[in-house]
Amino acid sequence: MKVILKQDVKKVGKRGDIVDVSDGYGRNFLIARGLAVAESKASLEILKEQKSEEAALEAQREQEAREKAALLEKTVVTFTVKSGKEGRVFGSVSTKQIVEALNKQGIIIEKRKIIDTEPIHSLGTTRVKVELHKNVIGTIVVKVLGSEN
Repeated sequence: MKVILKQDVKKVGKRGDIVDVSDGYGRNFLIARGLAVAESKASLEILKEQKSEEAALEAQREQEAREKAALLEKTVVTFTVKSGKEGRVFGSVSTKQIVEALNKQGIIIEKRKIIDTEPIHSLGTTRVKVELHKNVIGTIVVKVLGSEN
């Protein structure tokens, strides 16, 4: 029996896949629980429609991510940390601090999207990479200035 999965099913397939399962498993488990629908011309048409809508939505998300990446390229985030003689830094700049500074500038990104997760322990300019979409990676310039106290 061929069915179209409505959700990801462990060891069977992912959402939208057309899989061949035994009749009993298909009728009594997958279809009964709403995890799949039987394959037919109508269900194939609906699946095709849904996939084209998802592709259009994905393309729109990628375009928005590219626009955000262009905005991030122009963004400079500056931090002042305590430092000793010879530029030795006491403390560091974490990804949480970077995200908070970006949020204050009106750029919303999630902390887990930052690829370079190591805290910044040195003075100067650092480029931090952010994954905005699976195909789009933006970079933020982070300047760390020292203040001797």
